[in-house]
Amino acid sequence: TNSIGTAYGEEKSFTTSYDWVDLGLPSGLKWATCNVGATSPEDYGNYYAWGETTTKASYYDSNSVTYGQQISDFSGNATYDAARANWGGTWRMPTKAEMQELINNCTWTWTTQNGVNGRRVTGPNGNSIFLPAAGACSGSSNYNVGMGGFYWSSTPHESYTDRTYGLDFYNGSHGVYWDFRYIGLSVRPVSD
Repeated sequence: TNSIGTAYGEEKSFTTSYDWVDLGLPSGLKWATCNVGATSPEDYGNYYAWGETTTKASYYDSNSVTYGQQISDFSGNATYDAARANWGGTWRMPTKAEMQELINNCTWTWTTQNGVNGRRVTGPNGNSIFLPAAGACSGSSNYNVGMGGFYWSSTPHESYTDRTYGLDFYNGSHGVYWDFRYIGLSVRPVSD
């Protein structure tokens, strides 16, 4: 079987290909090799507020489109999904459960790749992806760059309309936690 492949998406009226890796997960889900807005695995890419498909100069609760809104899981809905809106095709943001599958079934190693800190995530079949420690944006400032990685899921918090779930990691820890929706985080697409 081919474990590394290419998928195609429509972006701004021309076809662009994006690489993916089959990590051997139980679901068969394929993870992209880079973040939305990135040109390589080490490139941080763009930061998005949850449920928004474009970047902005500053990230506050007052300019968040979804802050306080009752929204259900939107994986694959181009209105809210930054992966689907920007990459097209079958690309979408992972759900909370799919992020948990990545944690439960993979080996996570803090490493430096081409001078960039991050986590190498190795699947049961030995294939891996690199998630850069891109930090996050709040207000007009970036924080934890090079120290932590924060990636949105498409799954909102069950009880609070100002929060949603994401994958957070540092050198010594990783897991699915909640973050405030207005903060600018990375998006790593997946495809079925």
